[in-house]
Amino acid sequence: MTPRLLAVAPRGPVTLAALLLAVVAAFQAALAAGAPWGKAAYGGAHRGVLPAGYRASSAASTLAYAALVAVTLGRGPGPTARRRILRVASGLMMLGTVMNLASRSRVERLVWTPVAGTLAVTLLRVARASRTVPSDPGPSSAPSPES
Repeated sequence: MTPRLLAVAPRGPVTLAALLLAVVAAFQAALAAGAPWGKAAYGGAHRGVLPAGYRASSAASTLAYAALVAVTLGRGPGPTARRRILRVASGLMMLGTVMNLASRSRVERLVWTPVAGTLAVTLLRVARASRTVPSDPGPSSAPSPES
């Protein structure tokens, strides 16, 4: 019997990244549902409820962040695809950090810049730490010493 391969990463960065991604997903879901938090998103150009196009974008973002939570927690694709997805996500979070830092929105600069920066670092740590290890293959087919 061939042992299965599992993705392994330190629990601290995994937990932190998953938690922050869930917070961002919840924020995007709230925006999509009509929460009046436009000044905290998309450069702060829209005070109050976002226009329909931005709300649709937030709905799509909600799904993307939820999927990324699952990948971060080790669900979904195999270890190689997981590492690639997490590295790409880390790179996008690095870009997001710069964009939030340059935003006209004070909320984005003060709240979302550190969130995106922390996600960039933690997702990269999870990606780098993820590796394949043989899982427990189960009971051995070799005779026991008692036989």
